[in-house]
Amino acid sequence: MKLKKILISQPAPVDLEKSPYRNLINKHNVDITFFKFFEVVGIPVSEFRKTRIHIGEYTAIIFNSKNSIDHFFRMLKELRETVSEDMKYFCSTEAIALYLQNYIQYRKRKVFFGNQYFSDLIEVMGKHRDEKFLFPCSDEKQTEYTKALDKAKFKYTKAPMYTSAPKDLTKFNLDDFDCIALFSPIGVRSLVKSFPDIKDRNILIAAFGTSTHAALKEQGIKLTIAAPTQSAPSMAMAIENFILGKEQDAVIASKSESVKHSTKSTIAAAPRKAKPVIANKEIYKQRMEEKKAQAAARRAARAAEKAKAEKEAIAEKAVKVEKTEKVEKPATKAEKPAAKKTATAKPAKTSTAKTSATKTSTTKTSTTKTAATKTASKTATKTTKTAKTAKGDTKK
Repeated sequence: MKLKKILISQPAPVDLEKSPYRNLINKHNVDITFFKFFEVVGIPVSEFRKTRIHIGEYTAIIFNSKNSIDHFFRMLKELRETVSEDMKYFCSTEAIALYLQNYIQYRKRKVFFGNQYFSDLIEVMGKHRDEKFLFPCSDEKQTEYTKALDKAKFKYTKAPMYTSAPKDLTKFNLDDFDCIALFSPIGVRSLVKSFPDIKDRNILIAAFGTSTHAALKEQGIKLTIAAPTQSAPSMAMAIENFILGKEQDAVIASKSESVKHSTKSTIAAAPRKAKPVIANKEIYKQRMEEKKAQAAARRAARAAEKAKAEKEAIAEKAVKVEKTEKVEKPATKAEKPAAKKTATAKPAKTSTAKTSATKTSTTKTSTTKTAATKTASKTATKTTKTAKTAKGDTKK
């Protein structure tokens, strides 16, 4: 069957040229109309206060979409509350973690994220079980995310901050479209609200995700194109396979379900080892004693290896100490003669200083003595002269 016109219940991609829908348009001449079937509306602060949730009491926040980030920080602003700097943020994907930069400073110690699925994030959260988690989400009673958190037995509080309101689709004439592609249960509800007779119309329905498939089944609407499958992991590829007339393979379950089923199948398929039946008690005792002896021998061998390793480590340390001591000893010997030389050199300087001081003192004393003798001789000659003159006067 050829599909000419398709209604996609999602907003148009930012870059349609790089979108997988461009291949459908160019290769199969398909006319695609993009329109989001619902809108996200924030819950008023007055209704949120009725839940009696105080954001400051929590130590970690779980984000599974960009809407949850936007409405969480909107609620913070309207409540006039602040978040501590030690708050941790757990995002389902890296893209959502990067989107968080619009509101906070991105730090690796504060922001954690999973690879692709919500189950990957739960594995990361397992290392932080002591945290008190807050989960900003829609007002739906139970979702795949809450089911996963309940199974993992996390202590978390569900905080409804926004709701999905269906849009009016009556402006579209469904007879103009050959196929409608749905991506969420709310999209199914908005389609049924605008067109209650949708199940009786001659139009193909394509749906992505097991929750969307279940919503269609509840409304009694026939599902023609299901995704994701092994051959068609995206909606665009699933539609292309239908146009090419390929047979549709089984729908891929979510990662958590597939892992759970695979482990169950492996456990069921693995044959159990048959235990040997021993009728004789003596033989049984002998075998048990042999096992105990083998276990004791293994323990002794491990202890011997450990002791050997410790001895080798001690020997290596002793060798290193000896090497360091040998390197340090010559340096001390070289320092001692230098010290002696300096010690002997100092007394020499002092002796020379003393001798010079004695010389100067002797020279000073000798000069003073000579000066004194000269003055004494001068006075003696003066006295003799005066005596002679006095005798001559008496003779006359």
